[in-house]
Amino acid sequence: MGPIAKVIVDIATGREFDYRVPERLRDVVRVGSRVRVPFGHRNVQGHVVAFAEKSGYPGVKEITDVIGERPLLDPTMIELARWMARYYCCPVETAMRCVLPEAVRQGETTFKQNLHVQLTAATAGPLELGPRAAKQALVVEILKANPHGMFLALLLRKADVTAAVVETLKRKGIVEIAVKTAERDPYSDEVFLPSEPLPLNAAQQQALDLVLKSADTLEPSVVLLHGVTGSGKTEVYLQAIEHVLAQGKGVIVLVPEISLTPQTVERFKSRFNPKRHGTQVAVLHSHLSAGERHDEWHKIHRGDARIVIGARSAVFAPVNALGLIVVDEEHETSYKQEEAPRYNARDVAVVRGRMHKCAVVLGSATPSLESYFNTQPRDDQPPKYGLIQLPERADHKQMPRIRVVDLREELMRQKGLFVFSEKLRTAISLRLERKEQTLLFLNRRGYATSMTCPKCGYVAKCENCSVSLVYHRKLAQLKCHYCGHEQAAPERCPSPDCRSPQIKYSGVGTEKIEAAVAKNFPAARVARMDSDVMIRKDLYREILGAFRTGKIDILIGTQMIARGLHYPNVTLVGIIYADMALHLPDFRAAERTFQLIVQVAGRAGRGDVEGEVVVQTFTPFADAIRHARQHDFAGFYEQEIEYRREFHYPPFTRAVALLFRGRNEDKVRRHAEAIGERLRAQAGKLALIAGPAPAPMAKIKGFFRYNMLLRTRQIMRLTELIAAILRAAKLPPDVLATVDVDPLSLL
Repeated sequence: MGPIAKVIVDIATGREFDYRVPERLRDVVRVGSRVRVPFGHRNVQGHVVAFAEKSGYPGVKEITDVIGERPLLDPTMIELARWMARYYCCPVETAMRCVLPEAVRQGETTFKQNLHVQLTAATAGPLELGPRAAKQALVVEILKANPHGMFLALLLRKADVTAAVVETLKRKGIVEIAVKTAERDPYSDEVFLPSEPLPLNAAQQQALDLVLKSADTLEPSVVLLHGVTGSGKTEVYLQAIEHVLAQGKGVIVLVPEISLTPQTVERFKSRFNPKRHGTQVAVLHSHLSAGERHDEWHKIHRGDARIVIGARSAVFAPVNALGLIVVDEEHETSYKQEEAPRYNARDVAVVRGRMHKCAVVLGSATPSLESYFNTQPRDDQPPKYGLIQLPERADHKQMPRIRVVDLREELMRQKGLFVFSEKLRTAISLRLERKEQTLLFLNRRGYATSMTCPKCGYVAKCENCSVSLVYHRKLAQLKCHYCGHEQAAPERCPSPDCRSPQIKYSGVGTEKIEAAVAKNFPAARVARMDSDVMIRKDLYREILGAFRTGKIDILIGTQMIARGLHYPNVTLVGIIYADMALHLPDFRAAERTFQLIVQVAGRAGRGDVEGEVVVQTFTPFADAIRHARQHDFAGFYEQEIEYRREFHYPPFTRAVALLFRGRNEDKVRRHAEAIGERLRAQAGKLALIAGPAPAPMAKIKGFFRYNMLLRTRQIMRLTELIAAILRAAKLPPDVLATVDVDPLSLL
């Protein structure tokens, strides 16, 4: 270790800075240490990423202080952050901030400490408490019943006394008070009943053997576990994890949605007992408080928890001796970060697995085309990923029957707009009679998607975005789901030349479905899950817990109910409008539609009763819907991959989306065109370049938006070129440019 530390500070500079390590800190400063350093006229925080014997700069300043007793990052995580900065075209300090959660990085959140009270040795004999000491005696009796002592606040509640009584006992030498660290456990109120491994069928056993074979090699590989919904992928994960734990290694399990976390946590905490397996299960996701996230992270960092479950950011968990990473529902778009660095947790997991030499399992019933493409040999080269198939449901249960309803015919039959087709309405009634449960899915919030005036043609639009306002009837408001703008719903047409009272609300959202259920099935017990109602972090667990125990007959929701949920009494799934996203201007529109239908359909028929799915659509013969109806992933893949090949879309190329935005549309357009000209001039044959052109969502939050799409086979060369051109361009502060590598949305 040299006397010069290379430090990446938290300020966005894109550079490393040299600092001298003072003698007093030589034994504590390590690669990965969090430090305070002088920067200009202030002190800032940063990370030590390397050492050197000398610096090429004069007057090198000293490190001021070290934060924490041990380094917060290991060299591999620093290497991962450097890779993210290069690949996702962002400053390395931005990647470093992503790798370390804010609750840990800032150092402002600390461990919670409680005052712990217990009897001293002086209480072994008879106590002389004196007259009027009944309250003191009560406290002593409570503590005798709890020989290991009690948390002070709990003791005072039980004794109904003041803190002064405890202080009196302390002065008399009867009790002692110690400060003890208390762990903030987000699941402290939950009871997890122990569970044992389930017997595997032949396909599951073969899948497990292949996963373990990969995990036990010197060069573990990436494996895609393609199993139909209900095929028992989770049990394969659990038994693979048990094997890895027995080798003294750790595991990260990624799930795409917070709504999946409670059920996943329950299965894992029930299976892996700290006494039996020598490890705790830690949970990391965005609904934790800062204190909970701080404690969970340090639980992992200390090595107390070798199993980590969480959403996207859990891929950076500081697991010691990492042996396995599982990415469940690997195709999900929620693994993609929307702010810089715009990483995909699935792809970061693959890279981290390679760096740590640990196995990576990607699981899905509807794999992304990119992942499945990597399991196929091409150009006389072996596949990049292994492929494991689970073609049938566990216990040989039948896949649900999918019935497609042509809404064009239904529209004529019912003579107007409706929510339920006759087939779906009848199916719901039948389930209510049988005491079975129903899921109703629509990936759109609110009551109606637009407000119009049929007399003058007025449409209520957002003043900040290029979208119509969504009507929320319960709140009597019109809302923009992009910028958050809200306004009261008018009783008359807002146009001063019209003022007609005959305004019309069109389209359907989850709130309207809830109203339609109440009207058609008044006796049904109904709940709704979408971001409008999920306002408390524990509400997911409450609603899903009530649904699991049969207290809810019909559960309505957006995509948060579309995957991962396992409820044997759900025998019917209704997809209200299946082709809602099919016609978006995005080359992945068909893939998204296929995945969503199959995933939602997979919630039905997981018990002893065969499941049924009713798919309502205006385009019943679309390829995505036709193949989804047959649960035919292979057929959909073969058809869709030819379209991608013909038009040079991923996975045959890598895509980069450039977005320019600002409040002056003409200025945004001019700078976007200037960057486009430079890219075309310097990229040559390196990339296919489309645009710039107004984005499909041309204005959001008051910012005009212009898009460019670049496709290449040499992604690192292209991102380096883009970064160099953007640095040289020196865009004005009111024109912002963002780079999205491997974009999942082009809107």
